[in-house]
Amino acid sequence: MVGGGWHGGGMADEVLTGDQVAAAGIDDWRAMYGAIEARFRTGDFATGLRFVAAIGDAAEEANHHPDVTLTYGSVHVLLTSHDVGGKTARDVDLARRISEIATSLGITADPSVVQRMEIGLDAADFDAVRPFWAAVLGMTESGDDEVSDPEGVLPNLWLQRTEPHAEPRQRFHLDLWVPPEQVDRRIEAALGAGGTLVSDAAAPRFWVLADPEGNKVCLCTHQTRDL
Repeated sequence: MVGGGWHGGGMADEVLTGDQVAAAGIDDWRAMYGAIEARFRTGDFATGLRFVAAIGDAAEEANHHPDVTLTYGSVHVLLTSHDVGGKTARDVDLARRISEIATSLGITADPSVVQRMEIGLDAADFDAVRPFWAAVLGMTESGDDEVSDPEGVLPNLWLQRTEPHAEPRQRFHLDLWVPPEQVDRRIEAALGAGGTLVSDAAAPRFWVLADPEGNKVCLCTHQTRDL
């Protein structure tokens, strides 16, 4: 059975931080914002199908259902507890079970490729711009500073507070969520490609980098965050 497992010292429905998940001993998985994710290398489509079917059986047994993406050679799994809006012990327990299934099928995880792209928009008046972007993207206003896709296809759009200003000025930037152990490699690659490290003042939550023309991107991790 999947239920009744790891509770991290708290209640089963308590929202866990990324740091708590990282300490749970589920080495195949990485904490992203509001979820935990893993990419498994299946090698071929048929093995992936068997893996997905077994994940489905485990999810039904646990009455807790992940988002699963099957492609040739890999299966991506995202776990979150929608009813409480974040990661819980239920996700950790099911993640552990899915890893056991992968091991039984000879499938290995590749945490180095787990990442998630989000888009940030600098805005002075959230209430004015949020409805427009929800409408034009066919998405949903899911918070004061967020527009999200209920189907999980498009990346989230985050609104970041700024003072009113005239153009030209960068308004959009990318937020790239990566596992903490990947940050140094990404920064080294970005600097080698002509970029600059703008700020590490908020590390290990995020680092700000810029391309040669000054366009910025944030490398984000779960560390020290509530979700």
